[in-house]
Amino acid sequence: DGDVTALAGAMSLQDGCVMGLAMGTSEAVGYVNADSNLLGWFSELAFAPVDLNENAMRDEWSGDLGVGCKYFSQDAVSKLAPAAGIALSEKLKEVQKLAEQGLPYALEIFKSIGVYLAHTLFLYARFYDIRNLIVLGRVASGVGGERIVSECQRVLKEEYPALAQKLRVMLPDENFRRVGQSMAAASLPEV
Repeated sequence: DGDVTALAGAMSLQDGCVMGLAMGTSEAVGYVNADSNLLGWFSELAFAPVDLNENAMRDEWSGDLGVGCKYFSQDAVSKLAPAAGIALSEKLKEVQKLAEQGLPYALEIFKSIGVYLAHTLFLYARFYDIRNLIVLGRVASGVGGERIVSECQRVLKEEYPALAQKLRVMLPDENFRRVGQSMAAASLPEV
């Protein structure tokens, strides 16, 4: 999912150095280089550490603490909902409905994810030449995604100005969200 997201982003932007990040049931990350080529090496970052706090969330599958799949997925919303005073069964859908209504405590959840993302991008940029970040996935839909991206951009500008100057963080348009990944996947050669 991550590689296809990055490839679709490069095709759409007609530019390279694209990281695609899909926030869904987990974190899916992919990267294409300056020539818009997949590198052929491991770029899936769901289990890369993004929080070194000893009390960070533990991933139940890997057993690792503070990994990206817990901060850039539906799990992030589930983790942050109780702190915002939201106790619901289908947390993501319910939180998104509350955010669409403009309720500050729901919007704070997506703001927190944006802060996590900005600090993590500084880490990712140490290993990848990222000029463009495409943010996709169920978590990034609607007003929540807009809040994630705007907060990420704010933190980058304030805390990592050199990175903020070279990195575009964006949500794709609705057409790209619907068919961009499919077009990119269809363009891959059979091996």
